[in-house]
Amino acid sequence: MPNKARADLETLYRIFTVPEAPESTLGAIDQAITDDVAGFLQTHIVATERPLEEIEADFASVVIPEEPTYVSEYTEFVQEHLVAQSVHTAAPGFVGHMTSAFPYFMLPLARLLTALNQNLVKVETSKAFTPMERQVLAMLHHLIFRCPDDFYPPWIHNSQAALGAFCSGGTIANITALWVARNRLFAPDGNFRGIAQEGLARALRHTGYEGIAVLVSERGHYSLGKAADLLGIGRDQLVRVPTDDHNRMDLHALREACRRLQDANIRPLALVGIAGTTETGNVDPLEAMADVAQELGCHFHVDAAWGGPTLFSDHYRHLLAGIERADSVTIDAHKQLYVPMGAGMVVFKDPTAVSAIEHHAAYILRHGSKDLGSHTLEGSRPGKALLVHAGLSIIGRKGYELLIDLGIERAKTFAQLIRQHPDFELTSEPELNILTYRYCPAAVQKPLITAQPEEQARINALLDQVCLLVQKHQREAGRTFVSRTRLHASRYNGEITVLRSVLANPLTTDEILATVLREECEIVRQPDIQALLHQI
Repeated sequence: MPNKARADLETLYRIFTVPEAPESTLGAIDQAITDDVAGFLQTHIVATERPLEEIEADFASVVIPEEPTYVSEYTEFVQEHLVAQSVHTAAPGFVGHMTSAFPYFMLPLARLLTALNQNLVKVETSKAFTPMERQVLAMLHHLIFRCPDDFYPPWIHNSQAALGAFCSGGTIANITALWVARNRLFAPDGNFRGIAQEGLARALRHTGYEGIAVLVSERGHYSLGKAADLLGIGRDQLVRVPTDDHNRMDLHALREACRRLQDANIRPLALVGIAGTTETGNVDPLEAMADVAQELGCHFHVDAAWGGPTLFSDHYRHLLAGIERADSVTIDAHKQLYVPMGAGMVVFKDPTAVSAIEHHAAYILRHGSKDLGSHTLEGSRPGKALLVHAGLSIIGRKGYELLIDLGIERAKTFAQLIRQHPDFELTSEPELNILTYRYCPAAVQKPLITAQPEEQARINALLDQVCLLVQKHQREAGRTFVSRTRLHASRYNGEITVLRSVLANPLTTDEILATVLREECEIVRQPDIQALLHQI
């Protein structure tokens, strides 16, 4: 073997087997995170106004390096161009999105997960991880559906069934729920071999329907549009039902939508309730919606990706009353179960429901095996159930109850701070731990309410631009952060731009929330915003 080739081979061997000195490589980063993750993030993530276009230039080359190199040489790139320009999502003042600090024990477990590299598609590549994943799904099934304890032993490790599926997030979980609903609606029947074999067009001809539809409130997550597209339902048949003044599905509007579908000979496939809307954190009237779904004879799915963990709280569980009547429920562990990104789940009340999407392959997912991949849209998957199992075991039900209660109470506190401030307007009351508000100077608030519609629209358009700039400047400053969205405001008979706060980080304090408002008040003094306010 030529000397150069041998040297390259030795370099590769070293990369796979022998870590470099920790003081000069990624090992130093790993050690710093282990010692003090909060301190590491605070020190190394640099708040700058460096534009994204400039950052993109660091990642513009399409040339793959020709030769192996030292990890230490790559470390500098990671520190300067990646870590420094990341978002400090764990910061107590980062209250704009559904991310948070997570407990310290997740870090070593995440590294262990990477080292073990288990693949949950197949028992042969996961062994103990498969029964653990089944146990976690059963735990959450029990939390949601409250089935008696003796219900579970026949089902937890049954190769012919599954209480749910782990997914990379709520999007795949929602798609899986509607996939199961679709295949069960068009199950094999006589000469019809089922939609999985013959497709949607043949299924509709067999049943005599013009189409199928999914009903959800206008606050439903965008993933449902993806599901309608992917499953052949069509985005036009994702029926967005209007909401009431509290951002919950309007039941009268729901029944009107059902009547229109009936007149068009379109069969409701599923009714979707939201337990914690993404924008406002509100909960649909799940109990009443379960009644409607029963009348329609359709699948009742609840997207509880955000609000599902509210069930841990004895004090606030009632807000999700009716969820136990759902046929399927989505819940994201990387939200309020405080695990790293990439851990979603869907659970089914009927353990046999997933047989409607069962797939097999002779080389991996054989009939009769306990392979979880036979019931999941995704194939190869990491063992994220370990992280959820750890949270459930270490934090426990009472620990999660404390976290949920703390978040909801903190949202109420923030709402009160906003109400008391003369220059802010609360635009949605917190039901869980999300709220929206906007900057609206005291001198503008009363005239705005009494203004004629045209003048009201003009003022709100200017306030929209103010809110957009406030959020943009606050994000760039990097000290605190809220997000923004647009919501229908009945008092103005139109949509307005609002600031959005998500209060799930247990490290966020009342003083930090007060700082958020103070910083926004400082931002509005900037010339570009003052110019807009002078036009009102």
